[in-house]
Amino acid sequence: MMNLKGTPELSPSNLMRPLLNYGIACMSMGFLVEETAPVVWRGLMVMSAVEKLLRQVDWGQLDYLVVDMPPGTGDVQLSVSQNIPISGAVIVSTPQDIALMDAHKGAEMFRKVHVPVLGLVQNMSVFQCPKCKHKTHIFGADGAKRLARTLDLDVLGDIPLHLDIREASDTGQPIVFSQPESDEVILNFLLSLYLEIFQMSKNHNPLFLL
Repeated sequence: MMNLKGTPELSPSNLMRPLLNYGIACMSMGFLVEETAPVVWRGLMVMSAVEKLLRQVDWGQLDYLVVDMPPGTGDVQLSVSQNIPISGAVIVSTPQDIALMDAHKGAEMFRKVHVPVLGLVQNMSVFQCPKCKHKTHIFGADGAKRLARTLDLDVLGDIPLHLDIREASDTGQPIVFSQPESDEVILNFLLSLYLEIFQMSKNHNPLFLL
């Protein structure tokens, strides 16, 4: 999504230097293997990889560290939760039932390992025809909102299914830069997330954001 490729360079202290896009430092296992090579790891191998990406990277001074993880409650989630202090988790889900099942399990898992869940984001919430402006809920309507009520969580934002977002992601350009006049929904989501973090920081000293 950041359209970054290449092998990270090493710093004088033998730490990997993250790749940069729009001032955002990024690190991924995808930078360390061949582009088409699958990463088939479980258990201790996953824990070792997570440790490498967190501890052996020259992150510099960070405002937030965002960890983008796969769906579910697997080794990656458990390894991250158990090995670093996390200020909070944001659950992202599309509205259909099959995706919400994983989202529900993910939220409950984070609560079990004492990671605060900051809220839910409903992705691909609605599609609007660019010609006639008719709105269609391709994946169902308000599924994440119903789940949020069940879990007693806030909905931090609704991200539409939009061609501009997909194109911007493919080129690695944040939508707030490519379409600054049309993405109030993205800015509202970011503001909601910031306010959740700010409210939590009154009682905590957050070191990492998930």
